Amino acid sequence: MTRFGYFLSSEEHSPRELVRQARLAEQAGFEALWISDHYHPWLDEQGESSFVWSVVGALSEAVSLPITTAVTCPLIRIHPAVIAQAAATSAALNENGFVLGVGSGEALNEHILDSRWPPASERLEMLEEAIGLIRRLFTGELVTHHGKHYHVDTARLYSLPDRPPPIYMSGFGDRAAELAGRVADGFMCVKPDADLVKTFRAAAGEDKPAQGGFKVCWAPDEAQARRTAHRLWPNDQLQGEAAQLLPLPRHFEQLSSLVTEEMVGENVPCGPDPQRHIEALRAFVDAGYDEVYVNQIGPDQEEFFAFYAEQVLPEVSA
Repeated sequence: MTRFGYFLSSEEHSPRELVRQARLAEQAGFEALWISDHYHPWLDEQGESSFVWSVVGALSEAVSLPITTAVTCPLIRIHPAVIAQAAATSAALNENGFVLGVGSGEALNEHILDSRWPPASERLEMLEEAIGLIRRLFTGELVTHHGKHYHVDTARLYSLPDRPPPIYMSGFGDRAAELAGRVADGFMCVKPDADLVKTFRAAAGEDKPAQGGFKVCWAPDEAQARRTAHRLWPNDQLQGEAAQLLPLPRHFEQLSSLVTEEMVGENVPCGPDPQRHIEALRAFVDAGYDEVYVNQIGPDQEEFFAFYAEQVLPEVSA
């Protein structure tokens, strides 16, 4: 049975608003939460970018839903030993379940400490080492580690949950999906790509879960929704490696000038027709995802949650 969750956008909403939306999501019948982890928004127009670990703590008290970071990069901006402590504390706080979602990151967030941005192959190598180190720290034992990319000297986590949190890994290509199958407890992706899920599960060797997520824009009028989605998230339509390589929001703004409203309307479910939203959710279900998370773009949050509670979730959950 597929679980449907809500995707909190740290780039578009303030910390307090994220907590408010989480409460609305739970009331509407969503069963879990994703929350993004960024230092910068993709575009200045989005306007926010709070520290995810503070918000996760607030969410743990505000709602009774499991939470997954979507996703944290434990490579450069924050050392994996510190991520391990943050994740362990978050799991201890959230008795309903916490998942550490990790990925190889973007220069947009990581360059603030090191202007050298490693190529994708090196970042995946770093991520594999980071995951191994985090798992060792989750044991509560004293850890000394001298690896190719990371060094830790006699570190021990004292505040631990009853069980270590699962680690899920994000991936957009076959190599990342295969690595997730080998070293992670689950897979995460924002594309309804059945082949990536199959690649992950072929490497996993067991029935590990896959989470998928995407954006929509509900509004009373489809044209209005399309304009809002185009104003706030044109960068989602950029193809290729740009999302991993560009260092500043203004660079994404410059490149996003090539994205038209029509392109957004073709790829983002916009407006009040429930069938478009239902079809987008089912595309992820049909691709083999066990959990699907949806994010509402723009200001019409209450109306979106009422719409999903009444017209969308009952159809896809049946």
